[in-house]
Amino acid sequence: MATTITLVQGDITEQHVDVIVNAANSSLLGGGGVDGAIHRKGGPDILAACRELRAAQYGKGLPTGRAVATTAGRLPARWVIHTVGPVWSASEDRSELLASCHRESLRVADELGAKTVAIPAISTGIYGWPMEDAARIAVEAVQQAETRVEEVRFVLFDERAYEAFAAQVR
Repeated sequence: MATTITLVQGDITEQHVDVIVNAANSSLLGGGGVDGAIHRKGGPDILAACRELRAAQYGKGLPTGRAVATTAGRLPARWVIHTVGPVWSASEDRSELLASCHRESLRVADELGAKTVAIPAISTGIYGWPMEDAARIAVEAVQQAETRVEEVRFVLFDERAYEAFAAQVR
């Protein structure tokens, strides 16, 4: 069964889905942008779960391109999957790491039995990835993923991001 890709312009913290994907930093302890919004709205349970992960298995932080799940706290989702996107580089091709964020998030979602997943435009904020390229990589990774997730909902913050992703979804 093919995964349906939908696009929404809006706030990822308001999505009623099984999983909200967090564009996290490697510390897992919150930050700016999507990461900060998820931690603020989700409440202290998310941070507590992230601290446990750091203490138990990610003492040096979550590696770029990997994904791990926690509770969703007060968010209208069951889980948050945290993934660390790569910082864009003009001199080094890190596309595979960005694609891995999407594949790994879907792999973890499958382990959880999730059917609906909301994903932001990973690495396009402070990490500087060009929106059009990030959209291409994200959509291709989801289209090529072997997953039981029924719907991947890309939740885009503004019209520019929405248009970049819409150009990739056919």
